Amino acid sequence: MNRFLIRRIPSALLVLFATSVLAFLLPRMAPGDPAAAVAGPDAGPEEIAAIRADLGFDKPWVSQYLHWLGGVLRGDFGTSYITGRSVTDLIGDRFGSTVQLALLAALFMITIGLLLGVAAGSSRRPWARSLLDLTCTTLLATPAFLTGLLLALLLGVAWQVLPVSGEVSLFDNAEIGIQYLLLPAFALALPQAASLARLIQSSMRQSRTEEYVQTAVAKGASARRVTVRHVLRNSLASALVSLGMRLGDLLGGAIVIEAIFARNGLGSLAVTSSAQRDYLVIEALILLAVGIAVLLQLLTEVGLSLLDPRIRLEGTR
Repeated sequence: MNRFLIRRIPSALLVLFATSVLAFLLPRMAPGDPAAAVAGPDAGPEEIAAIRADLGFDKPWVSQYLHWLGGVLRGDFGTSYITGRSVTDLIGDRFGSTVQLALLAALFMITIGLLLGVAAGSSRRPWARSLLDLTCTTLLATPAFLTGLLLALLLGVAWQVLPVSGEVSLFDNAEIGIQYLLLPAFALALPQAASLARLIQSSMRQSRTEEYVQTAVAKGASARRVTVRHVLRNSLASALVSLGMRLGDLLGGAIVIEAIFARNGLGSLAVTSSAQRDYLVIEALILLAVGIAVLLQLLTEVGLSLLDPRIRLEGTR
């Protein structure tokens, strides 16, 4: 297992390095000047030029990148140009809100995806399969922001079952906090759950045609045993790969969902920082998002190696 992970560390580091380059370049290639944003609308060219020099924007991009990367490697992501606060503190203040949303959404996604996928992959009645296929197709075709708006209108405005705006941390008040989390987490999870369900359904139908399943049926194994012991277990590998990608998509979708439900998480911070050209915050958020995605991918491969020992053995050669 250790060799299996060590062989994947170089590729993970390469991805992070490439991400650091893109994270540095992309904000600077976008229109706008953070020095002008810091100086204010009434500042003159000389004042803006002085601020640019003070922020180091007058230096070559290579020098700026190496200076920024050196700070990142030391754990120093710099200071926000706009607020004057440490970037680490800014992200830390918002991180908990987004993590709570993403974790609950992940729980909903896995639960709903497994239930729909197993039901669709196990059902032998044509009308049931058609109904489940229609459900998955509808959820896949409905983007998270539209699902969020519909849930807010139905359960927050029409019937006023749950709050639709703001947030309360689970650590401050779990009972109230979960009420603020349910709608955004559910809206964020539904499209990803449908994608996971489709993959499980397809894998289960493929597995049922394999010889080991036919052998189990011929030996008189019950339908439940065949489904759980043989079909589902061997269908989870591809679903686990998809799960790693879907968890990454949850973080990206959180930006839109947080805006709809007025949550004060990393998504709203990313939008505000982009509008204000706060480069250091944007760069840190990009690195954080990709770092989490890389970690999830490594965990996914570990899970795959546990489900299928052949993967672990191939990784140690």
